[in-house]
Amino acid sequence: MANVSGLVVPTVPSLRRRFSPSSDIYRSGFWFYDGVSRRTVCSSAAQGAEKLSPAESKVPRLASKGCKLVGCGSAVPSIQISNDDLSKIIDTSDEWISVRTGIRNRRILSRKDSLTALATEAAQKALQMAEVDPDDVDLVLLCTSTPEDLFGSAPQIPKALGCKNNPLAYDITAACSGFLLGLVSAACYIRGGGFNNVLVIGADALSRYVDWNDRGSCILFGDAAGAVLVQSCDSEEDGLFSFDMHSDGGGQRHLNASMKENKIDHELGSNGSFLGLLPKGSSYSCIQMNGKEVFRFAVRVVPHSIELALEKAGLAASNIDWLLLHQANQRIIDAVATRLEVPPERVISNLANYGNTSAASIPLALDEAVRSGKVQAGHTIATAGFGAGLTWGSAIVRWG
Repeated sequence: MANVSGLVVPTVPSLRRRFSPSSDIYRSGFWFYDGVSRRTVCSSAAQGAEKLSPAESKVPRLASKGCKLVGCGSAVPSIQISNDDLSKIIDTSDEWISVRTGIRNRRILSRKDSLTALATEAAQKALQMAEVDPDDVDLVLLCTSTPEDLFGSAPQIPKALGCKNNPLAYDITAACSGFLLGLVSAACYIRGGGFNNVLVIGADALSRYVDWNDRGSCILFGDAAGAVLVQSCDSEEDGLFSFDMHSDGGGQRHLNASMKENKIDHELGSNGSFLGLLPKGSSYSCIQMNGKEVFRFAVRVVPHSIELALEKAGLAASNIDWLLLHQANQRIIDAVATRLEVPPERVISNLANYGNTSAASIPLALDEAVRSGKVQAGHTIATAGFGAGLTWGSAIVRWG
């Protein structure tokens, strides 16, 4: 029996379950049966395995496989843009921005800086904290919507890290939900594929796609990178208790950076477009956002998603140590915390210093909280990402 991901996740003995002793499958990948968890692999592989003897089966035995978060790191550009700086180029003020968003500063890449280098720095710090050698990395997942190559930037990271075993590396594009998707994907590779060390990196440079004349959007975004090393472990140590993921393409009109054709006056464009018969060169527009609709979307779906994930984990909001949301707007963070009845002192927020850094925001905030001593080994965190797509999701994790 398998869920949509083909995985069933081990129980965490220390957590009190709310479920009756019966067999259930959840989107999170949890299956509880008489208080004992069992694991299966992809249904097609499992069916084939049933026809083989144990000695003949090639399906990996992963009954005791779990995953945990063991290292984190982050990196930000050196250029800081304050609200007062923005007030010199557009009609705004520090008070107008901070009251509506909670943002006071943001970092942006210079024209000569590289997002890939920023992501690599964050990854190096995560490996150092985890005391894992680059050659022991099995997979690199780069969660970004702003790669520096159309075909993806991820393979450049293990190269820059000096990984000699040529681990698989690829991009995940889901904007501000990207890191959560990467985290769940890492767990699937570990639990279902036998991987041991997976680097999940969130990195974005949305400043490259901002219309700096649009005061409704340019005030929001900054650039950064954050990374987490997810490592295999015994089921008793498992640190990903549950997750909940969704998307709704109908909301794309409220937040997007759509492809557009370049305007070419002459008959033969730089990419060979001729007499309108072949495609013209194209690029992406600046970020287009309906702020009010995105706000309504976030305060509606995010607390519900976290509640679903908590229910799947058999926990209440009062059981978590920290609430860590995508850092988009302080009013959204406050509204979700109020809905979940999480007190302000248990909410992680660094939005004021960095603005909305898209896929980097959760690992960046986590890294600061860990290195400051706020988040400690064994702490339970409810985290959620939401944004373009529209996509959203949540996960209940344990640090360390």
